[in-house]
Amino acid sequence: MISPLPHVLLALLPVILAAPAPAPIAVPATVAAKAPHPMITPRAVLADRIEHRDILDSITGLESYVSSVLGSFPSYVASGVPNFFQDFPTGSNVESSLGISDSDLAATPTQVLNIPLNRGYANWTEQGWNLRFRGNVFKQPNISESKLNDLANIFLVGTSIEALPAAEQTQARNLTAEIYVVQQGNVNVSMHIEPASSQGTDGTAGGSNAITPGGGAQNISLVGETTAEGDFDQFLPIANVSGPGGYLLPGNGTSQIQRLNVYTNGTDTGNATSYLVPTAGLTIISDIDDILRVTRIYQPADGLLNSFAKAFTPWMNMPDIYANWSQSIPDFHFHYLTTTPEQVTRNYMDFIYKTYPGGSFDTRPLNFSDVSATLSIRKFLLEKIFQTYPNRKFILVADTSNSDVMKDYPAMATEFPGQVQCIFLRNTSATDDGDKFPYDTSGFQGLDNSTYMFFKVPDDLTGLDIINGQCVNSTIKQNVTFSTQGLPFGLSKKSAAHRMEAWNGAAIVGLVMVFGVAFGVL
Repeated sequence: MISPLPHVLLALLPVILAAPAPAPIAVPATVAAKAPHPMITPRAVLADRIEHRDILDSITGLESYVSSVLGSFPSYVASGVPNFFQDFPTGSNVESSLGISDSDLAATPTQVLNIPLNRGYANWTEQGWNLRFRGNVFKQPNISESKLNDLANIFLVGTSIEALPAAEQTQARNLTAEIYVVQQGNVNVSMHIEPASSQGTDGTAGGSNAITPGGGAQNISLVGETTAEGDFDQFLPIANVSGPGGYLLPGNGTSQIQRLNVYTNGTDTGNATSYLVPTAGLTIISDIDDILRVTRIYQPADGLLNSFAKAFTPWMNMPDIYANWSQSIPDFHFHYLTTTPEQVTRNYMDFIYKTYPGGSFDTRPLNFSDVSATLSIRKFLLEKIFQTYPNRKFILVADTSNSDVMKDYPAMATEFPGQVQCIFLRNTSATDDGDKFPYDTSGFQGLDNSTYMFFKVPDDLTGLDIINGQCVNSTIKQNVTFSTQGLPFGLSKKSAAHRMEAWNGAAIVGLVMVFGVAFGVL
């Protein structure tokens, strides 16, 4: 019987559309107050961003669109932009799901995750350099290969680990093991820092002319203990300790970026490179997925496979663009920001430091664990670095498939006037017909259109004088309408309400038939 079906199908509309050390230096007993948890951005609803046309005009296209966007994928796909890695088990949940006893876990060595991955940065104050220490303390249970296979298959849509080539099976197991760890709260952490040599494939480590300081070796004890999730994130003052070649240059007296190695005492897993970034200069904040590497997050099966099992692949010749910027822009600070959860970012950093200039890094910490928080973490991290460097200018780079980027990037230009030099956004829907998620450009209305550019290929960025604020390649047509763009079938949002009102009984029957076929109920 077909009569109840329209109600069921209409109800589905909202989801469519990084040796013993010397004695530690004194550390102040207090630190800055903990930043408040960001306001949660409401989850994007796809139905609000897709308009409709006469069903009978596009019945084949709509069926293809619905099935390609949703298909048999998990429900989180419909949040606006797929968030592949959500609701990871933590703490006791991991122990219980793996059948691990407290005694077995106690015998497992403690490790530090994310310091090797989340390269820190430091800012200069009247009291000297403040270095950000960011990471997570955990224990990694011993999990059998067969169990890892079972767990990995949870994240593989449309395939299984057994069907993958050997190298991809290994990567999938390794990533699964990184997910199923037990975070260690209430742990004291101390670090040893010393001057660092170059980091990154081009030898510039965070920008051209980045240097190894002449001194700075010391121990630092973090204030307090790790959070319940094993996280720590603190800015702490470091002493200007002299070495054989000199000392740390003051941040208000140099334009050069200085490198420090950071080692976690008590483990060989918590090693990193941190960057002392001067008060003035140019910083690039770059997303990674679908701008630096091929991910295709808008195609859930491909996105999962590319993130979980396949070797990371650069997007076209984007490494050449970044290498040129690193070599041609004096003291350019690279900062990589991804909202991917910190547990699974080891592959990200390995890829970045083999392919792109070295630099500082941000990921989503464990206390941002659900989809709604994921949609607000980018702005939280952006605001943190903007507030840390109020006199620096920023180049923002990402792609249009991130709904949070489309809101948060223009918001930075409004919230921090004069600090956003350029915004570059890859138009994924114009270069990949697999991207069927529309994007909203309304946040850019009112911004100086000479400060942002939507581009299609890396070569569109070639030759731009971004030091002097040239952000637009005049040969690249923009076509920005400050509304929802990238809609299927050439639709425009403005007529959506009128189209909906015009739907008659025949159109509803057509919709029922399309949805019935797409969901296998007819």
